[in-house]
Amino acid sequence: MKQKVVIRVTLNNGKKNARSKAMQIAVGLQGVESVSLQGEDSSQIVVVGDNIDSVILTSLLRKKVGFAELTSVSPVSTEGEKPKQETKPSESGIQSMVWPTYQAGVPYYYQPGGPYYAYEVAGYNQNSCTIM
Repeated sequence: MKQKVVIRVTLNNGKKNARSKAMQIAVGLQGVESVSLQGEDSSQIVVVGDNIDSVILTSLLRKKVGFAELTSVSPVSTEGEKPKQETKPSESGIQSMVWPTYQAGVPYYYQPGGPYYAYEVAGYNQNSCTIM
């Protein structure tokens, strides 16, 4: 699900590279498609992407940059995209089957268990029980 996350960040904490650091952190998350700064003093980071974990993003910004507040999370409407067309099976109802291929050059070694030896113990009487 494509979503838009808006996070308000205090970027005026005396460090001159706080904006670039905040944007690098946001871009580093999985699923992020775009990052931009908005607001009157560029204090809001707007992140758009698929399945973005907004809580992890906010906590990372708090650890690395400073104060960060999660303002909003909203779904993004995708009007420009065409709906996906479903592929239909052939009319005869027979589906093709793909067999897995084996990697060439990887030998398979079968090592049976070692030989089984049976020894008879001299002087052992099965009828005598030492416990009873």
